[in-house]
Amino acid sequence: MKTLNNERPWLVIAIVFLGVVAISTGSIFVRLAIDAAGLRGVGFSLLISASRLSIAALLLTPTWGRVSWRTYKPEAIFYAIAAGICLASHFAVWITSLSYTSIAASTTIVTTSSIWVAVLSWLWLHEKPGKATILGMTIALSGGMIIGLADAKLPTVASNPIAGNVLALMGAITAALYLMLGREAQQRGLSLSAYIAIAYTVGAMILLPLPLLWGVNYTGHSPTVYFYLILMGLVPQLIGHTSFNWAVNRTSPTLVTLAILLEPVAASFLGYLLFAEVPSMRLILGAIVILTGVAIATIGKNASKTQSNP
Repeated sequence: MKTLNNERPWLVIAIVFLGVVAISTGSIFVRLAIDAAGLRGVGFSLLISASRLSIAALLLTPTWGRVSWRTYKPEAIFYAIAAGICLASHFAVWITSLSYTSIAASTTIVTTSSIWVAVLSWLWLHEKPGKATILGMTIALSGGMIIGLADAKLPTVASNPIAGNVLALMGAITAALYLMLGREAQQRGLSLSAYIAIAYTVGAMILLPLPLLWGVNYTGHSPTVYFYLILMGLVPQLIGHTSFNWAVNRTSPTLVTLAILLEPVAASFLGYLLFAEVPSMRLILGAIVILTGVAIATIGKNASKTQSNP
């Protein structure tokens, strides 16, 4: 695997793996918070989104005093702000989707961000995907759809699957924009700590007032709800997203988002461990197809890089 900035490949792989495990807990914590509160719908989903980003932003408060902001170019800060707006939009639509469709379907659809990153990389960075990469992405996404369809007929977890799946798709598009803008901000000189401080804070400021507009207050919930909200800010956000923000500036953003395709597999596995949800044969088949597609895309990407850089 070729990396940027002479970064060690094994370290990039390890960080991306950590990020996959961390973000895979996000949908689990969202569903646990929804069940603990006994609330579903847009208002409470926005509260979860705002809380997740606000907790992460608060933990990064010390960063503001340690960063030499005057040394950064205005365009780098602009890209970070734009990434924060996309991040807020991503959480608003994706977390809301979990109130209407299954965890497997939502996490599968949202990971199609790799398609949108590949398109943006082609148009923006002139990083045209090779035939093997396109084939691998197609196979992986086919496996993801197998997982998404595995429990689509269960009304208890999918009250409005069409609406939920559309929201998850919107989450995929905004996630791709968020990753690409974050890469541009860092490549224009913005440090990772400065970037995530800006992006997370901007996203939190956008989301904070929105739950109140839907009549949902931040107070009055059980301690269990707040416990899951804190975990969301710490694990999938601070650890998960920060891992990908670090990796996307050190290797191809397409490869990073292909790794994110493993999220439905990891989330399903966590669901089995925590809720004793035994995966169906269709879900297991989908997992195998996803892993095969990711392997083909990764090998194809490395081969094309090697040929272009003998």
